[in-house]
Amino acid sequence: MAGGRRSTLTLAAFAAPCLPLAAFGLPLVITLPHYYSETLGVNLSAVSLAFVLVRLIDIGFDPIFGTILDRTRWGFGRFKGWMAISAPILMLAIYMLFMAKPGVGPVHLWFWLIVVYFGYSIAVLSHTSWAAKLTTDYHERSRIYAFWQSGNVVGMIMILALPLLLFVLKLGAEEQQIVHGQGWFIVALLPLMIALALWRVPEPPPTEAAGTEKASLREYFRLLARPTVTRILAADLLTGLAPGIAGTLFFFFFIRVKEFSYLESAGLLLIYFVAAIFGAMIWTRLAKKVGKSKALIAACVTYAAVQFGVVMLPAGNFITAIPFLIAAGIPYSAGALLLRSMMADYGDEERLSSGKDRTGLLFAILTGTVKVGSALAVTSLMFLDFLGFDAAHAADSTPLSRAGLMALYAFVPGIVGLLAAAVMIGYPLTEAKHAEILRRLGEQDAAFPPVVPEDVAGTEPNVANPAVT
Repeated sequence: MAGGRRSTLTLAAFAAPCLPLAAFGLPLVITLPHYYSETLGVNLSAVSLAFVLVRLIDIGFDPIFGTILDRTRWGFGRFKGWMAISAPILMLAIYMLFMAKPGVGPVHLWFWLIVVYFGYSIAVLSHTSWAAKLTTDYHERSRIYAFWQSGNVVGMIMILALPLLLFVLKLGAEEQQIVHGQGWFIVALLPLMIALALWRVPEPPPTEAAGTEKASLREYFRLLARPTVTRILAADLLTGLAPGIAGTLFFFFFIRVKEFSYLESAGLLLIYFVAAIFGAMIWTRLAKKVGKSKALIAACVTYAAVQFGVVMLPAGNFITAIPFLIAAGIPYSAGALLLRSMMADYGDEERLSSGKDRTGLLFAILTGTVKVGSALAVTSLMFLDFLGFDAAHAADSTPLSRAGLMALYAFVPGIVGLLAAAVMIGYPLTEAKHAEILRRLGEQDAAFPPVVPEDVAGTEPNVANPAVT
């Protein structure tokens, strides 16, 4: 694996696939269910069942593909190879889902959801695992995943702004036109961004022969039991669940409780995501000063404080709401980028302990927590319904449901954020311990690391082998 610092252009190219992948992720959970049920006329229960059950099937696919990824040894690159394979799968499935017209049935939705989720899992797992191998440097990994997370946020901003762009260009404002526009945008962007990453970003070759041994699902469950992995998974679940709940209830809270219009609420959501881009840089720099776990604790506490304080936000005052949304958006990226960097660090510890490269399996585990968290976040709507909240008619909602909405949006995510901070207290894999792991890996490999690609700066010592500078 390479040490040192990657160039900004290389990391920007690496983050490029995040734009279409994240842009696809939002309409998949927000736009498509409504489109298939309301516009295409597919039974609402059939639509709901399709999205829930296919998601559960997809969670089971992750460990299987993780073992395949760890067994792969291609000259082109195991991660780059699978990224290339995912592109045509996703393009076809996205086209079939987004361009569907009235008359399609549940079978069409089921089949293409399965295909698109499998393609999406291949792309995301390959991409995040590839990031872990771009460097062995403790702090550079945080920087790499900061670019990755910023690409995700930019992709979400782009797809949120697309309906407005279509309206301004007079290309259509109806739901079918918007969904078709989103589909064409993603299908066109996906191969270009993946091709850019494959062309511009190197993939260091494996450094250990033992990694060629076959991975198995037994390894998946063994890794789940590792204390460090358990901490990372718990923190990832919680840091995803908290904003997931807030995101699910965002428009309900700001429209019903804080009396903003839909357009104003959408504007605040856009501000939130823009702040998240700057937040990625903030937490990367803080992690370099105090360590990744302490930086994550700070981010979680900040997020909780903002969520608790949002109840004091004056109703209908857009200008006053802006600093609240900026403060809430800044911690958004911390969990995603720092925990993936920490999992990459643990991958080195695992290779030292077992002699095997289990990067694919480790990130399969981490991807699973994201999917579980997103599913759990949606259950907040069930609680609202139980409390008597009427999504269609504001006047029919009970006072209890209004208070419940405020509690679910503000206090529950804040408490979950504090729990995530508590999980990180005393996290064992520090920078000093990681440096020692790299030193021992250098001795264990009994050879110099592979040649460092040209775009890696050679000014920093190679911690994988202290004799090399």
